Amino acid sequence: MAEEAILGYLENHEEIPDSGQFATDNGLDHNDVINVIKSLHGFRYIEAQDIKRETLVLTEEGRKYAEKGSPEVQLFLAVPEEGSISKEELQKLLDPAVFKIGCSQAAKNKWVQMGNQISRKVQHVEDRVKDLLLRIQDGQEPGKDDNNSLKARKLTALQTWKGYSVKRGPDYAPTRRRTATDLTREHLLGGDWRNIEFKEYNFSAKGPPPESGHLHPLNKVKERIKNIFRLMNFEEMPTNKYVESSFWNFDALFQPQQHPARDSHDTFFLKAPETTKQLPEDYVELVKRVHESGGYGSRGYGYEWKREEANKNLLRTHTTAISSRMLYALAQHAKQQSFTPKKYFSIDRVFRNEAVDRTHLAEFHQIEGLVCDRGLTLGHLIGVLQDFFSRLGMDKLKFKPAYNPYTEPSMEIFSYHEGLEKWVEIGNSGMFRPEMLRPMGFSEDVNVIAWGLSLERPTMILYGINNIRDLFGHKVDLGLIKKNPLCLIGIR
Repeated sequence: MAEEAILGYLENHEEIPDSGQFATDNGLDHNDVINVIKSLHGFRYIEAQDIKRETLVLTEEGRKYAEKGSPEVQLFLAVPEEGSISKEELQKLLDPAVFKIGCSQAAKNKWVQMGNQISRKVQHVEDRVKDLLLRIQDGQEPGKDDNNSLKARKLTALQTWKGYSVKRGPDYAPTRRRTATDLTREHLLGGDWRNIEFKEYNFSAKGPPPESGHLHPLNKVKERIKNIFRLMNFEEMPTNKYVESSFWNFDALFQPQQHPARDSHDTFFLKAPETTKQLPEDYVELVKRVHESGGYGSRGYGYEWKREEANKNLLRTHTTAISSRMLYALAQHAKQQSFTPKKYFSIDRVFRNEAVDRTHLAEFHQIEGLVCDRGLTLGHLIGVLQDFFSRLGMDKLKFKPAYNPYTEPSMEIFSYHEGLEKWVEIGNSGMFRPEMLRPMGFSEDVNVIAWGLSLERPTMILYGINNIRDLFGHKVDLGLIKKNPLCLIGIR
């Protein structure tokens, strides 16, 4: 309807000077008129010029006072003509905002005597504020001083009105010619394509911007830590074996088969395939012997080691399972050729059958580093840890003795958190035991120092995340992924 009205009017007139007035005169909704103008302008039926007008309108508070009267008059009328009223009683009669503003304005106008008892100073007042507000509602403009006064009290505001003036365009016609956007099979079969007007293609128009990818905060921190390892000349271990045998995950690390970590309530065991069939038999026999009767200065655990336990498949509980494989391969290589010192690292997912809460998940990421060389000591470990963590921005470190089945000595690593103003545990470390290294084939002068920490904890601290489920898993807010800042670990 709006389209016919506009095109029909322009057939006999040069211009529609004001789309708002045109909508009013023709009983049309101005928004509908605006939409039609934009469409016709796009097809060059009309030329349109923007019109902007600023109109003074009442705010919500101003509309309220236009109806009920200004706060000062409401307060004045609530004060008895004779005598006085206590401030507390008067406050009960009025809205809190009206009472507060009314007291200030009525006292400023010298209409009332303020104190514990409030009384009138005059008997009659005019509500000039209400009169001004009603005049503005009727479309009248107040004087400059009045306007400034009402604006200062936030009773009025400027509202921008937008419309168009319209003239005929280069392709004007009294009625719009319907154009086809696509050449269809029906057009070709029926021959309609000969008489159809097709819409022109705008080859210079830009399409919608493509949605770009975003790096997860964990991936940002992970990549920065990888770069730190590389700068320290560490070599990344392959971490693509999520499924591991109990042998490499536990037994090769000199972890006894009755250890609580090997229970089903702590570890995810697989049902299919339930067991592995590929283990180095000579090495398995040496591991069995050291578990049962010891060796290399150890008494062992003194129990009957069971092959069926070692064969069980599981989701790896730590990336040290990868370390055990890599060290075994390195020891076998040293038997064929000369020993080569190595520095390895890995960062990848591990799985534990733990209750999920704000700091624990059943699936998380572990960072691990190790150095294999001759003559390594605890001093070397502390030195490497200080170098590594200083690159992460953690200069204040403390070490506390700890226990681990496959490291001796073992140390917990603490860093001083400036924001929390306390020491926070950040990782674990130690020297791999001879019971683990010697069965692999390493000579007695070869030692391995190692340490590990989670990827989630430093990421949560860095990005101010208090619940691990907001960082990793199905509850992650995609807005966090799109808007998280750069990771500057190892740069600052």
